[in-house]
Amino acid sequence: MNLLLSLSRWLARYTSLFIILIAVVAFFVPDAFAWVQQGQRASVILGLIMLTMGCTLSTEDFRILLSRPIDILIGAVAQYTIMPLVAWALSNLFNLDSFMAAGLILVGCCPGGVSSNIMSFLCRGDVAYSVGMTTVSTVLSPFVTPLLVLWLAGAEIDVDAWGMFQNILLVTLLPVTLGVAFNYFFSDRKYFKQLQGVMPGLSVLCLACIVGGVIFTVHPQLMENGLRLIALTLTVVTLHNGTGYLLGYLVGKGFHFNTAKRRTLSIEVGMQNAGMATVLARNFFASPAMIAMNPMAALTVFPCAISCAYHSISGTLLAGFFSWMDERKGTDNEALQTDKN
Repeated sequence: MNLLLSLSRWLARYTSLFIILIAVVAFFVPDAFAWVQQGQRASVILGLIMLTMGCTLSTEDFRILLSRPIDILIGAVAQYTIMPLVAWALSNLFNLDSFMAAGLILVGCCPGGVSSNIMSFLCRGDVAYSVGMTTVSTVLSPFVTPLLVLWLAGAEIDVDAWGMFQNILLVTLLPVTLGVAFNYFFSDRKYFKQLQGVMPGLSVLCLACIVGGVIFTVHPQLMENGLRLIALTLTVVTLHNGTGYLLGYLVGKGFHFNTAKRRTLSIEVGMQNAGMATVLARNFFASPAMIAMNPMAALTVFPCAISCAYHSISGTLLAGFFSWMDERKGTDNEALQTDKN
């Protein structure tokens, strides 16, 4: 168990490097991840990620939600307006293929990523606020995500909003609910606390499998379009993610949040659950049957896969930048919680 705990901590610390490594391996040995795309395995893997998230939520977290409704409301509105609209705008600005545009919009319409909680902790943000925003955006996702995708991408590509709603319920909300129940009933057990320590590493491994499976799916398009496709996708993903960070921070500043809360809002808005977007893209836009009819459909999952790795990298860099600023100015935690300048 000590070995597993050490491995979990290592994976949580070096998430970005590990995801990049898996992506490189998948590019050169794509068949190693062919199993991920068989049947509903990708959905099951995402369900495991969401289960680990639920197992970290306690009744205290929900009490925090009830005590800060206005902050959570501001965060949820920012989350589900900024990122979807920026994705739509970038899709039009770069005149993206309709399938790739759908993938970018799907990333923008998904809830906040679980790793955002870790980034908020690393940059001395408001971790309780981060957990609250991630929880609420995830709970809202079965209703909000399909409607936003239908609204922003439905004119260019067929969107099965009802099927997406059902799928999100099964692979996100249900596992999270089960995880919360497990934590409520077994939180005082020693073995459960040990399992909680292993869960961050399990979540990273699951995310790596999803990324590997996506690289396998888009490998033919990668070989055909190569650097041009990678460069275009990296550009729009970088602009999407970076704009989310910037506008999230400015929203917090506009509502006179303290520095810690502004940092959290920035990270929560900018970092999306790209793993969820990847699974939804594969299930509803780039299934094997759809790719057989139109090989370009595989491009839907490409912005999602790039976002999986890139959001972790950029989030780590942003958290490091905030920490560097604190060290440079000699700022302590108390000052971050009170400063509203």
